[in-house]
Amino acid sequence: MIQREVREKLSGKNSNLIFGRTLKLLRVLDSGASLEIVIASKGEDDFSYCENMVRKWAESSAGNRINADKMTLKDFLFFLHVPRTGGRTYYSCFLKKLYANTDECPRSYDKLHFDPRETNCRLLATHDDYSLMSKLPKDKTSMITILRNPIDRVFSTYEFSVEVAARFLVHPNLTSATQMTKKMKSRSRGVSTLDIWPWKYLVPWMREDLFTRRDARKHTEVRSIKGKQNPYDMHELVMPLHTFVDDPMAHEMIHNGATFQLAGLTNNSFLAEAPKIRRCVRRHPNLGHYVLEVAKGRLDHMLYIGLTEDHKESATIFANMVGSQVLSQSEALSSLGTNSFQDPEDGGENQDQRSTGDNNLGEDAPSSDAETTDENMTVENLMEAYETCTSTLRKSQSKRRTISLKKIAPAYFSKEARLQVPQTVIQKILLMNSLDVDLYKHAQQLFIEQSKHLTQNGQPKSEPQNEYRLSEMETQGASYNLYMTGKVLSLISTTLFFVFIGVFVTRRRKSKIKV
Repeated sequence: MIQREVREKLSGKNSNLIFGRTLKLLRVLDSGASLEIVIASKGEDDFSYCENMVRKWAESSAGNRINADKMTLKDFLFFLHVPRTGGRTYYSCFLKKLYANTDECPRSYDKLHFDPRETNCRLLATHDDYSLMSKLPKDKTSMITILRNPIDRVFSTYEFSVEVAARFLVHPNLTSATQMTKKMKSRSRGVSTLDIWPWKYLVPWMREDLFTRRDARKHTEVRSIKGKQNPYDMHELVMPLHTFVDDPMAHEMIHNGATFQLAGLTNNSFLAEAPKIRRCVRRHPNLGHYVLEVAKGRLDHMLYIGLTEDHKESATIFANMVGSQVLSQSEALSSLGTNSFQDPEDGGENQDQRSTGDNNLGEDAPSSDAETTDENMTVENLMEAYETCTSTLRKSQSKRRTISLKKIAPAYFSKEARLQVPQTVIQKILLMNSLDVDLYKHAQQLFIEQSKHLTQNGQPKSEPQNEYRLSEMETQGASYNLYMTGKVLSLISTTLFFVFIGVFVTRRRKSKIKV
């Protein structure tokens, strides 16, 4: 029924291609997912209908903001983890050192499977979007998040999807890989990457694509690809980046993902109207400003906002702004001789839910390290522990990444290799993520205000490690090509130099022979 209606809605010479991709998306997003493919009526197609619905949602969302002092940590901390922003580092190296396992809510990804208001916990870290606030004690909740330059976030999402999917290439075929995954999940009580939104959709999709390309190489004569230089365009091995960003799956899961997550409108939302609103905004992009303003308002009321690029200053601000208050709060609870948030009836039964493993499938799965909080910890101790922890985590992630990408060699991704991506692709990413670009600029301004607030209160300020300021976002695409142009000119100059030396030496030899 849905397939027939989809085909009827599509027309034009590319309808078969679009229809095929849409059906592929429907297969990946199974019946248990919260995504709804909404086939609109004529009334819903109308711009005025969409504008009215989106505007009403935006007005009601603006009216639900908390007006309390945002700088003061409340009883409950909600870490809204935007994928590929370095959130796992914060979780493992900050939050697990500040909160005991008994303080953390039962682990729940891909929408809550419990009611936080009925549990005695103080911390929730999840990929679930802002709509989760409808399930939290709003007047007692502080919220934090981290944002990233949208271009790098799209790159990182593509790379991580490929990296995790490539780990399954040890299997002889896709059927074997899928069956093994099901067995692992049935035996494990932990949370793997394949349990987490959006990876539970992106990884199987990419895994199927990798096996399809590997099977094609077995049945066709493929010329040597060792000489190819751009790992983001090796279609014999892996889905090219330009194909990835154009696919309906990327439009549904990735583009403007941070804005939709903060607005509470992802395909993982609790809001019943989320699919229709999201569809209206994609059909009529000029309605995106409503969603953007709501997302900005959510940022305005957060306790803390980090920037992936300014990682060192972000960490310093977090330790002084959030960490210090958590330590004070924990000290106050300890002085009472009991933890008022701990359920005395728990008896450790929920420990497996709170501290779960990642089945070695991906770095975005929650850490299984059983950290214990130090009652005498200071902000300085916290920063020292953070530095040590991040160094260890970075090494383990790099090792895992290297092993995974060997399976699709020579398509090895790196920051240097990103410079080979054509400017047209970079500009397309910027265009498709225009809401996230504006949201990131707003976050940069708030980040500067956070830094000033700490400085005014006598707290140490570190120098930014990466100056991604407002004007640089628009020129980043040009910067990629400018850098490569410089490298090419340098290579040409070097080549001409050696040619000149060769000609000079040859002439001298000939002149000596004549003499």
